[in-house]
Amino acid sequence: MSVATVHAFAAPAPKAPLEHTTIPRRALGEHDVLIEIRYAGICHSDIHQIREDWGEAIFPMVPGHEIAGVITEVGSGVTRHAVGDRAGVGCFVDSCRDCDNCRAGLEQYCTGSGMLMTYNATGSDGEPTYGGYSTHIVVDENYSVRIPEGITLDEAAPLLCAGITLYSPLAHWKTGPGTRVAIVGMGGLGHMGVKIAHAMGAEVTVLSQSLRKQEDGLRFGAAHFHATGDPATFERLAGSFDLIVNTVSANLDMDAYLGLLRTGGTLVNVGAPENPVPVNMFSLMFGRKHLAGSAIGGIRETQEMLDFCALHGIGADIEVISADGINDAYERVVAGDVRYRFVIDTSTLAAAATP
Repeated sequence: MSVATVHAFAAPAPKAPLEHTTIPRRALGEHDVLIEIRYAGICHSDIHQIREDWGEAIFPMVPGHEIAGVITEVGSGVTRHAVGDRAGVGCFVDSCRDCDNCRAGLEQYCTGSGMLMTYNATGSDGEPTYGGYSTHIVVDENYSVRIPEGITLDEAAPLLCAGITLYSPLAHWKTGPGTRVAIVGMGGLGHMGVKIAHAMGAEVTVLSQSLRKQEDGLRFGAAHFHATGDPATFERLAGSFDLIVNTVSANLDMDAYLGLLRTGGTLVNVGAPENPVPVNMFSLMFGRKHLAGSAIGGIRETQEMLDFCALHGIGADIEVISADGINDAYERVVAGDVRYRFVIDTSTLAAAATP
């Protein structure tokens, strides 16, 4: 391997600002590829994990699981990729490979060792995993995907989390012509849901707190845009939707949203609120409705998503930043001041090193 220590940005301790550092990358194994990272998306989950909102974490932490770049070296046994290929890495970099879910291409639901997260995890070698806020990453070829030429690398990076997180439930619940789909929230996740559901042929409605992003929603492909801050919205739209995808992490009134479903409809959650959410069982029983959850997607489905997005000209709406803007970007994400995903130009990582 030609790269052993690489530039990165890391949080040295919980809630600490990110700063320049260097990290080791493992030697290239037989089935590994070395990816020169060009762009890395900033996901809100990066912030949650640095702040230990989801439990004790591993520090120093190099976040980033929306990774897009170019393969510069391959192991002797690699068959899926070649030097020069555009490649991406998402939320996990390994799994047991042998459980029923892994064999079915549902590695994100691995019941063996569990999926190995791209960062804030410990690998089988006992070493911590470091994510995409870095210049290079070494990953097993089976856990990287090909980025088609129809998407620019900067707009492709957020697809590795935000894109697949929305594509997976939309595909699983058979979104297509004749279906009526509502996307709750239009942030980094939600704006991808609008674009993908529209490309699948659905009639798409955005349900957002206000009409502030209405113009964007219609531009992305929504046919309708409603403010959930207006109680009359829930009366007007009662029984309207086949599928509702909730992208927000706040505690919503699930009963109110279940009331928007048609008979047999599904409300699927991809956002993760910190506290339990109460549900009145009658909201499910009357109308044979379903309350579900979904988490990212497997490698096969992630590739399918990327190919679909390339075919339909779909990329994330992004704001590209340099490494020295990461901490400010975090504050803006928390404040909801981004349309709709920050993406780090990782070529700026080295320049951000302290002189």
